[in-house]
Amino acid sequence: MKTCKALRAVFLTLALLLSHTMCAVVAYRWCALLWCGRYGGCSAPAGIAFLYLIPYGAGIAVCLLLALFFHKRAGRGKGNR
Repeated sequence: MKTCKALRAVFLTLALLLSHTMCAVVAYRWCALLWCGRYGGCSAPAGIAFLYLIPYGAGIAVCLLLALFFHKRAGRGKGNR
């Protein structure tokens, strides 16, 4: 059951890294689109940057579900032996 605990920690860490990366990417894209809309002549509004939340959110959700799965699987093995 050590592998389940290790995998749980890996997926929780990956979810945390993805959430921090998502915040950085969305903030950067927001600023870039805001600047481009004001001075660069772009027609896309800065709110389009929030579309980057969709793939990152899906990845975070998958990592959290896998971490929950491995957490339950690690707990199930204790009483059976």
